[in-house]
Amino acid sequence: MHSTDRKVVVTGVGATTPLGGDSPTTWQGLLAGRSAVRLLTHAWAAETPVRIGAEIAVEPTEHLSRTEARKLDRSTQFALIAAREAWADAGFTAPAGTDGSVDPDRLGVVISSAIGGVTSLLQQYDILRDQGVRKVSPHTIPMMLPNTQGANVGLDLNARAGVHSPVSACASGSESVGYAIDMIRTGRADIVVAGGTEAAIHPLNMAGFGNMMAMSKRNEDPAAASRPYDAARDGFVIGEGSGIVVLEAAEHAARRGARVYAEAVGQGLSADSHHVTQPEPTGRGIAAALTGLLDSCDLKPTEIVHVNAHATSTPKGDVAEVKALRKVLGDAMEHVAVSATKSMTGHLLGGAGGVETVATVLALHHRLAPPTINIDVLDPEVEADIVRDEPRALPDGPIAALNNSFGFGGHNVVLAFRTV
Repeated sequence: MHSTDRKVVVTGVGATTPLGGDSPTTWQGLLAGRSAVRLLTHAWAAETPVRIGAEIAVEPTEHLSRTEARKLDRSTQFALIAAREAWADAGFTAPAGTDGSVDPDRLGVVISSAIGGVTSLLQQYDILRDQGVRKVSPHTIPMMLPNTQGANVGLDLNARAGVHSPVSACASGSESVGYAIDMIRTGRADIVVAGGTEAAIHPLNMAGFGNMMAMSKRNEDPAAASRPYDAARDGFVIGEGSGIVVLEAAEHAARRGARVYAEAVGQGLSADSHHVTQPEPTGRGIAAALTGLLDSCDLKPTEIVHVNAHATSTPKGDVAEVKALRKVLGDAMEHVAVSATKSMTGHLLGGAGGVETVATVLALHHRLAPPTINIDVLDPEVEADIVRDEPRALPDGPIAALNNSFGFGGHNVVLAFRTV
């Protein structure tokens, strides 16, 4: 079937995050307004200017066998765990083609990360330097490749319609979901498993981000360090984990009687073409992505009642995003509840868009917007209705929500979801 009019729905969600080892515990952690940011206890952390982060709540070795885990980069381990949860949540009990429920030629995977298998690469380099050539793992290359996360999930689920890993820095997870929507719309697949993952808490990454002054240095108060929209915010806090959704053609989901969380309406894309790391201060590129989204689908600004904002807790980025929302949504912005869940999870880089897609879908499904924590004094430039400290009920009737993700290089991705 080759059509751009196919309706796409979300039938499964999965996550492993700093707040919990699956999507239900992550969701409950978000609703509770619980910070997952802690002081890092690694020996190397004592030497770095930034010594805080949001590490995974449940180590992947509690889900994966030792034999399986040693062949996979940590980011791939996260993706595999979240994808298996999402696959089961969608009602599937076996890989495609093994029980007749899914045609493997109609199943796709789109999963990516911002930094890829960097931890494995650096670990194996240390082994090469300290122990010699013969001690380097034969799994090094497949562990470090930038497509390794999607490739391993594709192998696990027997996906043959296409396995892709679009890399766009911290917008990677959301761009993967958008690409998956298009795969179904254009008839390439009936089901696509999509999202993002990241495992980049490593001294090199911490030193690099820290030295470019991008990260919060609130080492003395980790739980309060990630504070989007607060007047005293001083940078993001790195996190790790994965969020995955199962997207499905609506007619395919209906034929098998699947439970549907929400409709995946579409995506808007743009590039700032401004600076490799700094956001364009007026939000011009973000506004272009929002406008492109609204122009490409039957979504009206008045339908949008919730935004899971990118809001990393950087001084310039948080304001630019709000400016763009106000510019495009206009008066409708007065009825939009904005949540910044990175205040609790930290910034999962390429995994952020996947986890925040899960959060956005669950917000619509449960009609609850998660809170933003750690706002003591709201930045006066943030002219938006921020959900603070407690969850907020979303309206009855047909409603829609956005998930925003932006990345170094000027990548902008906006995803839209709607109740069914």
